[in-house]
Order: sequence, then C-alpha cells, then structure tokens
Amino acid sequence: MKLPLFLAFILVTSFATFLVFRSSPEPDPEIPGQPEQSSLAYPAAILPADPPVKEDTSPPPPPDHNYYSQGRRSYDGTGKYYQGREIAEVMGHQAIVWLERAKREAEEAPAKAIDLITLEPGETLADIGAGSGYYATRIALKHPKAKVIGVDIQPEMIAFLESRAKQLDLTNLSATKGTIQSVGLAPNSIEAALMVDAYHEFSHPYEMMTSLVTALKPGGLVYLLEYRGEDKDLEIKPRHKMTQAQAKKEMKLVGLTWEKTIDSLPWQHFMVFRKP
Repeated sequence: MKLPLFLAFILVTSFATFLVFRSSPEPDPEIPGQPEQSSLAYPAAILPADPPVKEDTSPPPPPDHNYYSQGRRSYDGTGKYYQGREIAEVMGHQAIVWLERAKREAEEAPAKAIDLITLEPGETLADIGAGSGYYATRIALKHPKAKVIGVDIQPEMIAFLESRAKQLDLTNLSATKGTIQSVGLAPNSIEAALMVDAYHEFSHPYEMMTSLVTALKPGGLVYLLEYRGEDKDLEIKPRHKMTQAQAKKEMKLVGLTWEKTIDSLPWQHFMVFRKP
C-alpha cells in the first residue's frame, strides 16, 4: 500500500508543477515594473518604486463663497464656471509622453521661458501642477543653489518626478502631493511659484490660489503661462487657453497684482503677478 500512495504523491506534484510553468498569470497593471498594459510606455529607469496611492475621491466640503456656478458643458470642459470661465477637463498622467515630447522646445520654447524666471540662491520656487516635472527639472538644473518643489495631485506624476530627480541626482528638486483645494505648502515658505498650462484645469481655482498666496512670502512672484486665448488660430482646445484679461481678473480676486506680460513665446502668455 505504501508504494501506490508514494507514486500518487509524485504524480500529483509533477502535474501541479507543470500547470504552474504552463500558465503564467497575466501581469498586474497596478504593479510597476511589469509589462505595460496601455499605450503609455514609461522609460524603465524612471518607473515608480511602489504602486500609486489611491486618490481621495471624497467630495470636498461646500465652499464659503459663491464664485462657482454650473452651466452648459463644452466637449473639453467640465460645466463648472469660475468668473465667467468654464473650467477645463484635467489632462491625466497618461499624457506624460506628450509633456515630454521632443518637439516641445521647438513648439513652445520652454528654455526661453525658463530664462525669464528670476530665482536667487537659497530661494524656493514651487511648480504648481508640475506634471512630469518638465519645467521643474530644468529649473533645478539651471539653479542648483535654489530649491524647486514640484506640486501635483496625481500620484503617478509625483512618482515620475521623484524618479527623474533621483535619476539626475537633483538634490534641490523635490515633489509634494497637493489636493484639489491646496498646494500643500507651509505659509510664507516660497519666493516664487510657476504654473505652466495647468491653472485652467484647477477644479477649485479660488481655493488653490488662496492656498498658493498664503504659501508665498510677501513680495513673492507668480509666473503664469497659459496658451493665448485671444489666438483663434492656435490649435489648442478652447477651454485649455486663457485670455490675458481673464487671467488678470482671476488673479486679482485672490489678491495678486499684475506686473507684466511677456508675449515673446510662440504659443503662451508669460504673465507675472506679485503678492503685495
């Protein structure tokens, strides 16, 4: 009786081993480092080390103001309006490839925009809505004795930026996860802030900008880059462009003073505002 039982054990074990090697499980798209399941291909050197943290989808508390209203929803908008402007749909982390495209310098001249930013040694600039960190990385490289903080609400963007900073050994570049209503920075902690084609997507622009103004030191600057809404021939979705007049109106509401607009970039207004 012992021999047949032993043989049965061998047969069962062999069959189970065969099944394991015959049918490998499908890769889990939530685990970084496994084969990509989407068209977005992250370079292997900058994959996040840990699975992304789930975003808090709980609704925010009701605002203590009436600056927002609901209205007709455009194909590229949200149907939520602020100061007469429909807020645009958010560009997700799947657009990293577009943000990092090789043609961006030729199309938008970001190097020229970065040259217009003043940042002294020891000062801190926060890139709000930093995305992949395209601007934040280049500013940190240009100003190694200053500090640059990339702020974004998407964990995937934060992971990408942190990995890029580590890859380039940029000790003066860090990432902070904000929320839809706050930049997540301490009061009076930064000398400057940058927003590149991101502000028009903020779902709570008044709260975000109030938070940002609080984080700015007195006299701090806000650099606002937005695709020119006055240019009807610019092939950018309408809700993803802003006129200079609209931008001034919205920044004034949160207490910022317009200083100047530089329109030497191919597609964007380069607007400068100051905290009194």
